[in-house]
Amino acid sequence: MTSTQERTADMDLPYNVFAKLCPSRGTLEHITGRWGGLTLGALHEGSLRFNELRRRVDGVSEKMLSQTLHALERDGLVHREAQPTNPPRVDYELTPLGREVAERLLSLIHCLEGRMDDVLAARERYDTARGAR
Repeated sequence: MTSTQERTADMDLPYNVFAKLCPSRGTLEHITGRWGGLTLGALHEGSLRFNELRRRVDGVSEKMLSQTLHALERDGLVHREAQPTNPPRVDYELTPLGREVAERLLSLIHCLEGRMDDVLAARERYDTARGAR
C-alpha cells in the first residue's frame, strides 16, 4: 500500500485521532497524559483505593488524580465503586477496555524502561553536540 493509499484509508476510518475535532483525540490525551498513563499502569496491578493509588503514582496531587480518574471513568477505562460503609470506601479498577489499553501502554513502558540506557546516551550525545548541559 502506498502512502497515498494509507492516508486515504485513514480518512475512511470512523474516528481519526489526527482530526482536530475527533473525540478520539481527547481520549488519547487522557491515556497518554502524564497522569493518565501512570494511573492506568498502576490499576493494571489490581483494584486500588484512592490513597493507595495516590501513593503508587508518586508525585500526583490529590486534585490531579481525582481529575484523571474522572476523565478515565468517563471514557469507560476505569470503574469506580463506592461502598456504603462508614467511612465510605471507594475502589477503582480497570474495565475490560481499560485493561486492554493498559496492557498496550505497559508494553510501551517496559520497552522504554529497557532502553533507558540508550535514551540517556542519546541525550548525552545531543547535549554534547550542542554545548548544552
